[in-house]
Amino acid sequence: MNIVAHIIGLLAALLATIAMAPQAAKIYKTKNTKDLSLMTFVMLSCALCLWFIYGLLISAFPIIIGNAIGFILTTFIVIMKIKHG
Repeated sequence: MNIVAHIIGLLAALLATIAMAPQAAKIYKTKNTKDLSLMTFVMLSCALCLWFIYGLLISAFPIIIGNAIGFILTTFIVIMKIKHG
């Protein structure tokens, strides 16, 4: 993979991961999840897990790291949604 493609992949992974962080932080602080759709975050967690596995299979670091962190954040949100409704 050339350096430009690698940098674009890393930036995409960074932005996608950062996008989920404020929601996870707000849930951590407020414990309020009533307006979130459980099914949306379950499906998103599954998708991120599959993307992570895909990244491992093709040895693509940006896909691996971005989706691993995104999966952790969305799984946290799912757990908090189940716990706090």
